[in-house]
Amino acid sequence: MTVVLISLLAVPLLGAVAALLLHDRAGRIVATVAAAITLVLAVVLLRDIRPGEIWHQVDAAWVPSLGLRFHLGVDGISYPLIVLTALLTVVCCGYTIWRTPAPDPGRPQRGNRLAALLLVIEVGLLGTFLALDLILFFLFFEVVLLPMYAVIAGWGGPRRAYAARKFALYTLLGSVLLLIGVLGVASAAGTADIVSITASGGAGIARTTQIWLFTLLAIAFAVKSPLWPLHTWLPDAHTEAPTVGSVILAGVLLKMGTYGLIRIGLGTVPAGASAVAPVLGVFAVVAIIVGSLVCLRQVELKRLIAYSSVGHMGFVLLGVAAGAAGSEIGIQAALLGNIAHGIITGLLFFLAGAVKDRAHTGSLGELGGLRETAPALAGVLGFAALASLGLPGLAGFWGEAFAVVAAVDLGGPLWITLGITAAVGGALTAAYLLRLLRKVTHGPASPALLDVERVSVVEGVAWAPLVGLALLLGLVPSLALIGVLP
Repeated sequence: MTVVLISLLAVPLLGAVAALLLHDRAGRIVATVAAAITLVLAVVLLRDIRPGEIWHQVDAAWVPSLGLRFHLGVDGISYPLIVLTALLTVVCCGYTIWRTPAPDPGRPQRGNRLAALLLVIEVGLLGTFLALDLILFFLFFEVVLLPMYAVIAGWGGPRRAYAARKFALYTLLGSVLLLIGVLGVASAAGTADIVSITASGGAGIARTTQIWLFTLLAIAFAVKSPLWPLHTWLPDAHTEAPTVGSVILAGVLLKMGTYGLIRIGLGTVPAGASAVAPVLGVFAVVAIIVGSLVCLRQVELKRLIAYSSVGHMGFVLLGVAAGAAGSEIGIQAALLGNIAHGIITGLLFFLAGAVKDRAHTGSLGELGGLRETAPALAGVLGFAALASLGLPGLAGFWGEAFAVVAAVDLGGPLWITLGITAAVGGALTAAYLLRLLRKVTHGPASPALLDVERVSVVEGVAWAPLVGLALLLGLVPSLALIGVLP
């Protein structure tokens, strides 16, 4: 499997180079083929699963004088995110073959460049989820910044330059803190190997040092997650990014933060994580409530979905906080919620892009009657909204429900209060998503949607795997719970 792990990074990188060298449409096709091969390689990694262990790994000397190693590996924490990254990338690259945005009149589409950037982002994402060396993790973490900046600035909406700069500045702030954090952990532990530091439980690192290091790491990862009040870059980036940019951004980029908190934060400095857990839990619950309240007043479709990510990721971070405080249920809830959010929000942004492409507006006040003019599109939007609001039997339910359960199960006035408040936030989530459906799909058809085009085959192919996964990820735990499955 060594070859497969290396190929996971090499194939999309070579695909990006090929896409840049070829003509526009040919480049997009080659990029899609490279992304599809990467997805196949990700599925192949499923062989020889060993629960609780690293399944496959590559460990070779990288910078021997500094004790750094090129250490890659996959386990149960990283594998679902690897598959999600590969799936969303192939769907987005395929989508560019059919539609590539050209924001300004007369501006060339340059779709091959967009597809190439998506593959470079995939390299950074996969490397982040595969890296088992702290310095290697940081380098892959940073690979994503510039290509995502280029996607927003090159193919975004009217305020794309402002949104791209804001995204870059916030991310650079987090990067500085992350670099200090990983260097601090490596220096204190005497090694940069994540596996060995995690196995030792951060032995040799003083508790006070762990608290400071975890605080640095938590702020750095909170910027990417994003956690209130470091979330303000997200709505602008989502609103101005092209559809495929929003899908990758919400579907996988945000997961770099929560994955980093679990893999690096909880893994390498567990004593510090335990001490800071109540504070992280409070911020997570504030994010849930603030995100939901803003969504109740939001009047733009993509901004509403963007702010919903703040609330949903708050549930994931509540699970992480509960896990840091000692709840195994909290970690499981965070991992499941991570994947569910990526699938559902990716689908929602595809649908929001489809509505805006047809209506040429995202204003909720100018939309309405979608079920009359495009019933298939309205039906999938309704399914995605129900999955996002946490309807039992769909993917959004399990992670959020068990994050609340984990907080309450910890006991004590603070954690019980956090759990109850988060549950209220879940009710608010249902309120704003039902409001979204009422505004967009119900009522008389708005002038913007009277001549709406039918759903294309390409759009159906893009949505189908995400719809299926949202259903599967919700049904399997449901059947297991009632005893139908072992």
